[in-house]
Amino acid sequence: MDTQEASKQIEQMRTFILAEAKDKANDIQKKGEEEFSIEVHKLITEQKEKVRQAYERKTKHVETSYAIAKSMAINKQRLEKIKARQEVMKKVGDETKGQLVKEMQKQDSGKKFISQLIVQGLLMLLEKEVVVRCRQSDVALVQGCLKDASEQYAKIIKTESGATKSCALTIDSSTFLPPAPAADQHGASCLGGVLLHCFNGKITIDNTIDVRLNLVMEQAKPAIRSLLFPLQKA
Repeated sequence: MDTQEASKQIEQMRTFILAEAKDKANDIQKKGEEEFSIEVHKLITEQKEKVRQAYERKTKHVETSYAIAKSMAINKQRLEKIKARQEVMKKVGDETKGQLVKEMQKQDSGKKFISQLIVQGLLMLLEKEVVVRCRQSDVALVQGCLKDASEQYAKIIKTESGATKSCALTIDSSTFLPPAPAADQHGASCLGGVLLHCFNGKITIDNTIDVRLNLVMEQAKPAIRSLLFPLQKA
């Protein structure tokens, strides 16, 4: 083999090696570009997910804050409404108390009412001897009601059952109900009425005006509310 032919073969081998190297380089570059594209897509996807999650957290935080603020506003409004209702109900109760006090100051009305309270208590106790407790200022008034109350009690028992039953009534002179309400008064007060007891105070019937009024007000609350607040829900 002469020198010229050897050079030709070497050139062919060089050309082949360069072509192989170029193809290999192209493959490596293509693979690198594909991997880069995959990494870029992965990175973009991860960042998108982070942004989405961050947005969801912020949105949820805003929604939660709004829900809390709305709930607080509704509760505040409800409490203000309840407070306003309570103030109105208290005003109704106070006005009723004032009317009762005026009515009790009338001799005929007060005596009749006290007699009825005593009779009602006697019908619940059904005892032979009952002590009547009242305000110290009402002793004379209540004393004047005992005979009539005892007779009414005996008459009702006779009419309803046919039995003859009487009850000896006495005023409790050792303990009295609290005095009438006053602007400068401190401590307990009582609008009037009576408290009946027997067996040395072991059994009692509280028929004071305060207890009766509280009972009536509690029972009448739905009706009073429907009259005062007809367009509002309870």
